[in-house]
Amino acid sequence: MKALASLTFAALLVAGPALAGTPVTLKADVTDADGLVTLGDLFDGAGAAAGVPLAARTGQTMMLNAATVQAAARRAGLDWANAQGIRQIVVRGGAPAVAQRGNVEVLTWSRNIMAGETIQATDLIWGKAAMAPTDAPSDPDMVVGLAARRPLRMGAAVAGRDIAAVEVVKAGEIVTLTYEADGVSLALQAKAVTGGGVGETINVQNVSSKKVVQAVVTGPGQAAVGPAADQLKLLNRSTRVALR
Repeated sequence: MKALASLTFAALLVAGPALAGTPVTLKADVTDADGLVTLGDLFDGAGAAAGVPLAARTGQTMMLNAATVQAAARRAGLDWANAQGIRQIVVRGGAPAVAQRGNVEVLTWSRNIMAGETIQATDLIWGKAAMAPTDAPSDPDMVVGLAARRPLRMGAAVAGRDIAAVEVVKAGEIVTLTYEADGVSLALQAKAVTGGGVGETINVQNVSSKKVVQAVVTGPGQAAVGPAADQLKLLNRSTRVALR
């Protein structure tokens, strides 16, 4: 069994690149009308793969991990280059979203926050605003634990574009890549091609073979492939992405 696991782990790291898929473009405003988010909801040009499901939307708004979406698109024969380096994709229910206007209730920042700071529950407070951002989160759980992309002003409405997962692995960093299955644990050194937070999917390169594979960040300087990584990815999606 250990020999089989070793061969499986090695195969993941020496496999060649996948065949190129059909190029697609992420829609400027991602909406979902029926609660089931599909590739067609996210991408223009999805074609026959438009009906492939990605997630069930349980609230008016949800966020999807861009790397996870990219991998799902690739499996369906689509190629989303994500040249803009998008980390999170906001999906809204109903018709294409516009900013809410009037005396609306929104989450606001309770203090000034510096770029890179991790958001705590005490940093959020409900308030009234004349207009809500189109990507305003409706649940504090979507925000707590994420990091500020830029300086944020006390009293300003919280917007999804202002926050991202805390990056614990940076591009270019050497990480320990592990594989765990059936009681077998294997590890080797790899170079992170892209950075990411815990539970996010990144690209890593075997420092010996130079082959690039996808792995899930498990902690600072740590990433994993295999069943344990898949479980962590699903857990991260359920606790950090979807609204309760």
